[in-house]
Amino acid sequence: MAKAVIDNKNILNNSNLIISDYRFERKFYITELSKYNVESIVKMNPAFFSEIYYQRWVNNIYFDTLNFNNYYDNTEGVTNRIKIRVRWYGDLFGFIEKPTLELKIKNGLVNKKISIPVKPFHLNQDTSLTDILNCINEVKESLTIDFRSLYPSLLNRYSRKYYQSGDGHYRITIDSDLHFYEINKQNNSFLNKSVDKNSVILELKYDQQYDARAARIASKFPFRNTKSSKYVNGVHKVRLMAF
Repeated sequence: MAKAVIDNKNILNNSNLIISDYRFERKFYITELSKYNVESIVKMNPAFFSEIYYQRWVNNIYFDTLNFNNYYDNTEGVTNRIKIRVRWYGDLFGFIEKPTLELKIKNGLVNKKISIPVKPFHLNQDTSLTDILNCINEVKESLTIDFRSLYPSLLNRYSRKYYQSGDGHYRITIDSDLHFYEINKQNNSFLNKSVDKNSVILELKYDQQYDARAARIASKFPFRNTKSSKYVNGVHKVRLMAF
């Protein structure tokens, strides 16, 4: 199992490393409403959410062990677990100029994220396991993870919109147009994919000190708080395609 061990001495010497505070994330997996309906509901919430930033494509390559330990940690509800991915924005294929390695660490009900820029790389049908792993080799000095036990396990992308409450304490992301691609150790054609245009994933994110009001905000949504992982859903869909 891949566990993240942080070397505090090297963190102090690495100004590129960003570690977020622990925060809550309430997820809503929605299939009965369009993304436009969901956006309208968010805008009518009494917390006065308004759109910030701009809509963009989020792309990820996830890493896991050969036995998919991180995947099973999630499906089995392991309290403390990790999700490892390389993330970038914009075009899915071609020259990836600003990728970021992200370690999303779950500790009970809260999450934090460790982010560090990594080497640019190309993603196309000639991309191999070695090409992808090379982009993260330099971070070993800051994150003592045995990347030799990890392999690219899933490629996915989705369209994301961003909202923030009137007081600035709560943020919402709305993800739609989910694409999942099988990723192999050798060359990839990326033709084996699953596209989900019907599901919408809403996430309500906030720091721990604002948890009390979050329940009131969430109660105004006409959909239920559910457990949802785009990584788990993607692995499941890609495995089904293999049969």
